[in-house]
Amino acid sequence: MRTLITHGTIVTASDLYKGDVLIEDEKIAVIGTTLDDIVSMADKVIDASGKYVLPGGIDVHTHLDMPFGGTTSADDFESGTRAAAFGGTTSVVDFAIQYRGQTLHHAWETWMKKAEGKAVIDYGFHMIMTDLNDHTEGEMDALVRQGVTSFKLFMAYPGVFMLDDGSIFKALLRTGANGGTICMHAENGGVIDVLVQRALAEGKTAPKYHALTRPARAEAEATHRAIALAEIADVPIYIVHLSAAEALEMVTEARDRGLPAFAETCPQYLFLSYDNYEEPDFGGAKYVMSPPLREKRTQDQLWRGLAFNDLQCISTDHCPFCMKEQKEIGRNDFSKIPNGAPGIETRMSLVYDGGVRAGRITLNRFVELTSTSPAKIFGLFPRKGTIAPGSDADIVVFDPHRTITLSAETLHMKVDYSPYEGRRVTGAADTVLSHGRVVIEDGQFVGRVGAGSFLKRSPRS
Repeated sequence: MRTLITHGTIVTASDLYKGDVLIEDEKIAVIGTTLDDIVSMADKVIDASGKYVLPGGIDVHTHLDMPFGGTTSADDFESGTRAAAFGGTTSVVDFAIQYRGQTLHHAWETWMKKAEGKAVIDYGFHMIMTDLNDHTEGEMDALVRQGVTSFKLFMAYPGVFMLDDGSIFKALLRTGANGGTICMHAENGGVIDVLVQRALAEGKTAPKYHALTRPARAEAEATHRAIALAEIADVPIYIVHLSAAEALEMVTEARDRGLPAFAETCPQYLFLSYDNYEEPDFGGAKYVMSPPLREKRTQDQLWRGLAFNDLQCISTDHCPFCMKEQKEIGRNDFSKIPNGAPGIETRMSLVYDGGVRAGRITLNRFVELTSTSPAKIFGLFPRKGTIAPGSDADIVVFDPHRTITLSAETLHMKVDYSPYEGRRVTGAADTVLSHGRVVIEDGQFVGRVGAGSFLKRSPRS
């Protein structure tokens, strides 16, 4: 199958030019300023006139088919990856969970079974570790060899996910030997737990108290501590879903000293704020996530961090729970509201509209934040994350002029609300290819369930 994409503007993290792309055998074969002479040899021609030709988006923070708080996230690997494709994302890295007493290998096998035969785009895994011992450390080495090269640790959720500093330090040291990367959920879980219990004892049960009991300084303290532990271990660290300006200061200071500290933020922290928790009745539950939404002024500071490379990625932390039957679990107790919100489908359009069109980031930086940098940090580049001969033909033909209205009724995520309900954004994926196969065309899913492949990622060299 030969596919030719013609007359578009090709955009990578470093380049922008008019050109054509020829795809053969799932790979990018040729890039040229004009390939009109081979149109007759192509099985399919896609006219990208007036549109951008981008490397497929890479979302390195999703939670599909994930148990949490007595329920399970609403999107499984079929519905979630289908929605991702509609939004211009062609690879996800999800999280497998090792529950206490389990082996890492058992966790990996469990999540592989969740994805195999369902995912419509490529998928990889980080490993959440909640129990660290000598056997587990050996398993870390084996997983890195099998292509699971990153491990998520928690400084929050005491008694469930949280690890002590000594265990965290041991895991960091292990990645120094095996080439893995530690991803850190940085919030001071012990302090937050005290604040939550005090709030409940005072009868403060509304959704807004989820945010008020998780202060920005608790995120900043944990971020500082995580970076300090990584510095002592002499290894890189990646801070997930950074939301607070105070935490960003910790990352910026570390990077200014030359430390390999990396961090992501998410669209919800760029476009939503604490004000959303004040929605009437139980409406604030839609935005219960960890870390929580911050004051609106934080948005400008996060955008500055993205523009100046203090933040390297924009991921989603996609973890959707329906308002009915799921978020309702915590109607009378904010601490029981399942944490998470949908975002896998809306990331690219939101960031283009609010970032590129608003003049906050360049078009090249948009590609870097949503595709290239995640690919480089997590061992996928140059197979993914760029448009170059030999790279996988994961390509998005992106229409910078198309305006859409975000709504739960028209989006494809399996959830009964959108945090951005009614928001109009300009810029949307038009045609989406995974391994050279068209999966989204003319607003329709034309891919195949189960076509996605497991991404064996490379360790740090």
